[in-house]
Amino acid sequence: MSKGLTGKRVAIGASRKTDEISILIEKQGGVPIVRSLQGTVFLAEKEVGPNLNKIVNEGTDWAIFTTGIGVETLLDIAEKQWIKQQFINIIQQAKIASRGYKTLSTLKKLGINPDAVDEDGTTSSLIRTLERFDFTGKRVMVQLHGEKAPTLIKFLEEKGADVTLILPYQHIPPATENVATLCEELLEEKLDAICFTTAIQVRSLFNFARDKDCVDRLLTSFNRNILAVAVGKVTAEALREEGIKKMLVPEHERMGAMIIELSRYYRND
Repeated sequence: MSKGLTGKRVAIGASRKTDEISILIEKQGGVPIVRSLQGTVFLAEKEVGPNLNKIVNEGTDWAIFTTGIGVETLLDIAEKQWIKQQFINIIQQAKIASRGYKTLSTLKKLGINPDAVDEDGTTSSLIRTLERFDFTGKRVMVQLHGEKAPTLIKFLEEKGADVTLILPYQHIPPATENVATLCEELLEEKLDAICFTTAIQVRSLFNFARDKDCVDRLLTSFNRNILAVAVGKVTAEALREEGIKKMLVPEHERMGAMIIELSRYYRND
């Protein structure tokens, strides 16, 4: 049987496990090209402090949590500031929304059963469950991870919420030259496919394209000749939000499954 990626140039947007992904692509006959779209993520303890104190002092009507590690990190920061129990008391009294099974598990360990839970781990699914609630004039704390989740924030603000963002982990953008090189390759259609392993990678590419006023051209390349591949639902959701219509998403959210699915796609093409 022929290898599905024979002669295909496949870009990798990840910053971690790029060697492993490259080997998988090569085994399927492809040419891996590492173009990291993800910089580093740092613990933003000093940046989080003031907003955490605001929540403890003023309270909140809603607390929306989007990652399990984010919940745990907020508790760690609160403990260092001697306000952990006050923070727990506040969120136990508030209405709670949770995205992702790890987040839900972490909250349940605290004895918290959320009022709204997503169905599939995506932000759009969480928004659908929140549509039935009235947020007019409500104070809403939103814990995010690395990126700002513009769709969720826009939804809450349009519903009349007073939103406070808390990002215990913040994202430092990737090297501009990496993104510029990739963007040029995509515009000139020198690639056959690009693999995205996080939503942040999608945002990095399209934020750069917006700065260079070439989003429409980029979308034309994607929707015509370049296949976008997402490792899972959350990454696929980011691609859709940016306007990409044609994409490949493996049923199993694993890097290996992503490359096998890509190989199968071209073999059947």
